[in-house]
Amino acid sequence: MWSRLGRPVYLVDRDDQQLLRAKEYIEKLRAESQVPSLGRWGQIITSPSQDLPKAVSDSWLLVECVPESLALKRKVIQQLDDLAHPDTIVASNSSSYTITEIIQDLRVKQPDRFIGLPKLRGTNGKMLKAIEIMGSGQTKPEILSRLVEETRNHGFKPFQVHRTSTGYIYNRIWAAIKRETLLTLAEGVASPEEIDSIFKDVLKTPKGPCEQMDVVGLDVVLDIEQHYADVRQGIPEEPRALLRKMVAQGKLGVKSGSGFYDYSESSKPRD
Repeated sequence: MWSRLGRPVYLVDRDDQQLLRAKEYIEKLRAESQVPSLGRWGQIITSPSQDLPKAVSDSWLLVECVPESLALKRKVIQQLDDLAHPDTIVASNSSSYTITEIIQDLRVKQPDRFIGLPKLRGTNGKMLKAIEIMGSGQTKPEILSRLVEETRNHGFKPFQVHRTSTGYIYNRIWAAIKRETLLTLAEGVASPEEIDSIFKDVLKTPKGPCEQMDVVGLDVVLDIEQHYADVRQGIPEEPRALLRKMVAQGKLGVKSGSGFYDYSESSKPRD
């Protein structure tokens, strides 16, 4: 999406194979996109992590997209702040940690240039237009207005979060669905298959909540749920207890071969 106007975009990662897979995925999204580029797509420049200073110096916007680990996000954000020109906007793609939480206690040069910018993805894995924009109490108003304009120009549909909110807008609603799903499972009310089947039948979505959590990774879901419990009162314990049990058993979802469902080779139908 950021390359839609023909401008180059740097993609930086320390794993060369991950960069290759990411670039292939971007090409797939471009081919499927219903948001055409204006003239031609911009170049995607894949760079190893040692090339980060070059990518930072050439960019007006830096977006951190590492996994939902607060310590890891803080490490990357601090690195970006150390390298970036004072006028460069630094954003986090986190959907569960606010930008205020991430930069708290960091030695940042320009605390008024940070922003939260999570991109939403559909249940079928396809690109969505929706993107959320949330500043901290220190973010310059002109940065918020600029990103609303820039995201819209690039084909996004921006939603500005007007007050600091853990989970932003969409993920607060999704968190409630996840939590109630986990509570339903913990109480033995229904199986993952039954929950997903009725969810898809009623809402006409390609995946149910258990299938979606398996894709995200149950260890990641547990980290996010624990964070909600840390910052909010009244979050039930049973969903986290169920997740801890499954994670302890190595059931992390698709990436480990099993979660709410079995993804191992032996579970696949034979010809």
